[in-house]
Amino acid sequence: MLSGGHMKFKTKLYASIGSLLLLISIIVVILMNMLEQSTVNMNVVVNELYERTEMASIIKYETLNIGREAREITTRHSDEAVQAEVNAWEESRKNIQIAIEELEKKDTQEKSQELIAKYKTLHDTYENLSHQVMTTIKIDSQADIPPSLWDEAELTRKRMLQIADLLHGLQEQEMKNELLRSRETYNWAVTIIYIYLAIALTIGIGLTIWIIKRITDNLNTVTSVMKSVTTSDFDSLPRIKISNKGEIGEIAGAFNKMAQALEDHSKLEKQLKEEAEEQSWLKTKIADIATMYPEVENVQMLAELLISKLVPMVGASCGIFYVKDVENGQYFLRRMSSYALIDEKKEHDRYYFGEGLVGQCAIERRTILLDNVPENYIKIGSGIGNGSPKNVIILPVQFEGDVLAVLEIASFDSFSPSQLKLLEEVNNNIGITLNSISNRMRAERLLQESQSLTEELQAQSEELQLQQEELRTTNEKLEEQYEASEHKKKEIEKVREALEEKAQQLEISSQYKSEFLANMSHELRTPLNSLLILAQILSENKEGNLTSKQEEYIRTIYSSGNDLLLLINDVLDLAKVESGKIDILPKEVEFHSMQEYIYNQFSPLARHKKVQFNVEIAHDLPETFYTDEQRLQQILKNLLSNAFKFTDSGRVSLIIRKVLKEGIGWKTGEGENQPKSMLAFSVIDTGIGIDEEKQETIFEAFKQADGTTSRQYGGTGLGLSISREYAQLLGGAIEVSSEKGNGSTFTLYLPYLPSSSHVTGKLAIEEVAASLEQHYPLRDSEKVIEEESMIQHGRSLLKNKKILIVDDDIRNVYALTIALEKFQMDIIVAENGREGIEVLKENPDTDLVLMDIMMPEIDGFEAMRRIRKIPQFTSLPIIALTAKAMKRSREECLNAGATDYISKPINLDQLFSLMQVWLYSKEG
Repeated sequence: MLSGGHMKFKTKLYASIGSLLLLISIIVVILMNMLEQSTVNMNVVVNELYERTEMASIIKYETLNIGREAREITTRHSDEAVQAEVNAWEESRKNIQIAIEELEKKDTQEKSQELIAKYKTLHDTYENLSHQVMTTIKIDSQADIPPSLWDEAELTRKRMLQIADLLHGLQEQEMKNELLRSRETYNWAVTIIYIYLAIALTIGIGLTIWIIKRITDNLNTVTSVMKSVTTSDFDSLPRIKISNKGEIGEIAGAFNKMAQALEDHSKLEKQLKEEAEEQSWLKTKIADIATMYPEVENVQMLAELLISKLVPMVGASCGIFYVKDVENGQYFLRRMSSYALIDEKKEHDRYYFGEGLVGQCAIERRTILLDNVPENYIKIGSGIGNGSPKNVIILPVQFEGDVLAVLEIASFDSFSPSQLKLLEEVNNNIGITLNSISNRMRAERLLQESQSLTEELQAQSEELQLQQEELRTTNEKLEEQYEASEHKKKEIEKVREALEEKAQQLEISSQYKSEFLANMSHELRTPLNSLLILAQILSENKEGNLTSKQEEYIRTIYSSGNDLLLLINDVLDLAKVESGKIDILPKEVEFHSMQEYIYNQFSPLARHKKVQFNVEIAHDLPETFYTDEQRLQQILKNLLSNAFKFTDSGRVSLIIRKVLKEGIGWKTGEGENQPKSMLAFSVIDTGIGIDEEKQETIFEAFKQADGTTSRQYGGTGLGLSISREYAQLLGGAIEVSSEKGNGSTFTLYLPYLPSSSHVTGKLAIEEVAASLEQHYPLRDSEKVIEEESMIQHGRSLLKNKKILIVDDDIRNVYALTIALEKFQMDIIVAENGREGIEVLKENPDTDLVLMDIMMPEIDGFEAMRRIRKIPQFTSLPIIALTAKAMKRSREECLNAGATDYISKPINLDQLFSLMQVWLYSKEG
């Protein structure tokens, strides 16, 4: 029965499929003919466009050739060589003539015809100029070509080359458009094929549907199992039981193999994910422990901080830190600190080496792990109960093979491999830290002993003056004491040398940190430089070929780049503040100007968010006060930005007033808690507010009051941290008062220093003089007049100047070249310092060099030093470009031979201003 039914199904299936294939074959033949005809038409069009593109390429290539051949003609000295180059030049000119005529016939586009007409006009001009050059050379091969004639010919050829590039690009674009249209035609034909095939399939399905019903039961079984996969765990997928062979049996077998493969893949994926999470967790915890070490002052503090942080970190509930000590010549382990230990009988205060598991761990110098700890082993309790741990681990803390301490930790749960690995990693660093602290404490103790000995010697010396008769007997004692003192001094000297070595290591570590910040600045600012320059050029839209939507995109790119730059600056500012490398530059600040500046900055944002905004200044304040205006503005902008960020309705206010404040301020010689006159800048909002227990957390770097607010409102959490540091540098502080849901008030307190007009005026004059001396060494009053003349020259100073760009980053070279060529400057390029020196020697008429600092082979510093050793380039203006935004960067550049310095990302207006200054100075 099954066999007969199988044969009948096969016969009907063959019949239905055969009819379906016949119908499909007929349709395919018809439609393939349609596709072939479409392909033929496409080939004809593409061949014609290819010929046009080839003509444009010939024009571009020969335009390059005529310039090269013209230069060769002017440099040849023999008549035969000159004639050969003239013939080559004539051949290139004829090729251009033929190609432009062919392209003019074949490309009837209005844009192409316009470009061709411009090119022909320039070509005619170039031929006239070139014929003058050729005629001069033919008459006298040694004759000098007038520079103006040669420069005009070369400028005309460069314009011809630009138009040739445009023509070539236009032909390529038209070919792409034609290919796109052909592809659409082809897709239309394919769509028709699919429609006809669908019709054929519908007919075939009608013929075969009755066969499908015969195998519905088996298919339903397979389908139900497959559907259950979506609700199953990939670790345990269902299987299809295979009862019969055939097509369904093969499907079931293939599905079972696939299920097995998916289960294996799922297990492997989970394993890799767990390993990655374990590594991330491990590194994070090790870093948390490492940040604790710089704060440690003695062994007791180390033991308390370590045990309180490490025990909960590994999920444990109890811990003891033992430190090696000596008594009567015998070493023992003394309990230094503990975590959650109930030890009323003081049974765990000390262990001798070899006594108990703690002492045995110290003897064997290996970790001891106890599983299945008995019930009465130790009790861990809280206010509501107590219990026994399941696992206890005992670790020896070693330094250079010597056990310095033992760490014992107990947990209710078994230690995971990650926790054991964390304990092992942390344990490796504890010995180093413990040894360092012990050495420091030993040095302090020896110093105290030395002082005691010195005092004792002084007392004995006084006694000797009164007791001359006992001189001989006491002299021997003094000699012994002196020898002991000398021995102590030698020990102190050794300790001092060890401390000096540690200090050098710390200094090297600080240098590494500074170098890391500098490298990070370079790596982030270098791509930002080209991005911001190109975005600024595009945003100007001088050619007017961008749509309003494209202009909006460009502004968004430029704004995002600036936001990223601000974030980089925040990170570097925070690092500079922490390392004490921020300079404070106080000057006279006007209250009214600051009020206007703040209002103009934030009133558009207030209108956008429909939030009321006002800036109020108390009437009893003077017109000016004395502080660092830039740091003050940065603090107020951070506070107001936060206020607007977390305020969706209501109002935001800035109120400035004078108050009396205790415990804050600068050193005046007064009592520490005596009230001082302070300026209070209060930023008040009606926003979401801050919980009281989290009001200190928000001032930590990279933190906000709530993780959910970070996701909802964004931000890195650096603003308040930097603001608090700046406030302390200015001699003040920041306080916060807030209630969840009822808004916040951040108040900046600064010392009230009324400015003196005499002092302020003097400082302003000194700043101006310093600025002028920095760029132009003034010799007399006539130099001021020269400066005014320089400003009047303006951008005309940049025209036709030869500028050498030395930079290994092609993005920066590309962006700077585009920006500088807008002012008709001649740009030459080198990829590193060595190549820059060679290019400079080949172009001694270079007017100015833009020198990148971080480059391979020879960096910018070394390149500038070598250039300054060449006599003809000792006064050549060199502007250093560096992405290392460190405090000493400018000084390093100037010492290496730079004329001036500018940091990346480059502000184009600032760069043009510097170039004008030094080009003017060079001409003068």
